[in-house]
Amino acid sequence: MTASPEPPVPREVKRLDTAALLALEERALELVLDQRLDPAWVEAHAASDGTHYLWPAVWNNLPHRPEVPRQLRCELLLALRGGQHVMSLLDMLPEDFAPLPRVTSRDEGMRVSRLLDESPTVGQWMSEPASRNGVPGRG
Repeated sequence: MTASPEPPVPREVKRLDTAALLALEERALELVLDQRLDPAWVEAHAASDGTHYLWPAVWNNLPHRPEVPRQLRCELLLALRGGQHVMSLLDMLPEDFAPLPRVTSRDEGMRVSRLLDESPTVGQWMSEPASRNGVPGRG
């Protein structure tokens, strides 16, 4: 029996607030998904009134953990306090991704794409002391 092919990765960018992002990070932690941030770190560094974005990248399966369903691995553009942005990854279940509000403006989608390309990763941002003092860090 051949496995059915993976459905295409959703081609939509989702927008979420900090409370929704924290809930998704906590869910990823509970499920022990591979790509996630510590919710305490997110709470400490994310702009409380920020808008964050999820850009689906690939399907992720955990063959060594068959009880965990297939996840969507998304690039996460995280708005930090002080107006900076960093990039991370977040694994999530498709049913958690689907109901999130999507970006409907091409201009907003292009801006998110540009920021994802230009923003340092969380690791790069953390490795630059100036970035943690409100000065944008580039890695």
